[in-house]
Amino acid sequence: MRKPSIIQTRRKHSILKIMTTSQTSPLLLPKYLQEDDLSEECKKLLSVLPKEKGWIESNLYKYQGFWIESRILQGVISCQQQFQAQDSDIILVTNPKSGTTWLKSLLFALINRKKYPIFEQNHPLLVKNPHDLVPSLEFRLYADGHDPNLSSSTSPRLLSTHLPFTSLPNFVQDSRTKLVYLCRNPRDTFISMWHFANNLRLHHKDTTTIEEMFDFFCEGVVPFGPFWNHVLDYWKQSIEKPNKVLFLMYEEIKVQPKLQLKRLAEFLKCPFSIEEENQGVVDQILRMCSFENLSNLEVNKNGKSSSIGIEYKVFFRKGEIGDWKNYFTKEMSAKLNHIIEQKLEGSGLRFLYI
Repeated sequence: MRKPSIIQTRRKHSILKIMTTSQTSPLLLPKYLQEDDLSEECKKLLSVLPKEKGWIESNLYKYQGFWIESRILQGVISCQQQFQAQDSDIILVTNPKSGTTWLKSLLFALINRKKYPIFEQNHPLLVKNPHDLVPSLEFRLYADGHDPNLSSSTSPRLLSTHLPFTSLPNFVQDSRTKLVYLCRNPRDTFISMWHFANNLRLHHKDTTTIEEMFDFFCEGVVPFGPFWNHVLDYWKQSIEKPNKVLFLMYEEIKVQPKLQLKRLAEFLKCPFSIEEENQGVVDQILRMCSFENLSNLEVNKNGKSSSIGIEYKVFFRKGEIGDWKNYFTKEMSAKLNHIIEQKLEGSGLRFLYI
């Protein structure tokens, strides 16, 4: 008889706690994770999908080769069926907790720098959260299963997704839509995801240990994971289609922000002019979109998303490189080193500053 995996063993020990929590306090879950209004189609599909313990919800479900929460699955299906991409669209793609909020702010400021001069009092980034300005396809626009009708939106449309490349709507893959992919090293991504999940689970008085979730992460059971498949698919696309997919590294933006922002502008066909550079526009964008500035804005300290029911402050923790060193044991580091070596072999991709 096959020996149960670490995940299976831990799931047996924790199932009673999970069931009790989900039965007694479902209304304390963030709005985007509540299941009371799932479509019958989605409920039927969920009943036959493989599942494991969830990071935030009780369960994650395996759909098209990646793991996803039940409510988000409805948004994914709706997006895949209804989204009509335009050639001028710009879609930011990330693994969860890979610097999404930061790059959304940089992208919005960059594209709209003529319309909204940097640091003007009424600049949208000073009064709105970046997730409201660059909305997610599956979490927000299509979350309720309805077509939001984006045809009248201002061009270029700035959108975001966590979807793996193979699960993107066909219109995205077949169009000239630009994809900007942001990759963060797996150690810091894991730590950020673990903190984020526990912050949300605190709403229903249930957190998870780092050891338990580390095992899930290593086995690929993480929202929109396995992490490796997600990263490597977009890495491959960026090599094969460099005019369509730009692959950015979180750590490179932190270390060389001006160079990487100018690289992003060149890719999106809106390069900085010599006059703009002389006027310090690049520096102004980076300063306005910095972690220190964004995290201290009133909207991000005390605001809350009406669409997904999450306080904006949970999107801002540290934003540092190497925070994983404060949490990993030698055994955890060695295990992940081995997995990284195996998964990236022959790809040409290297994670930086880890």
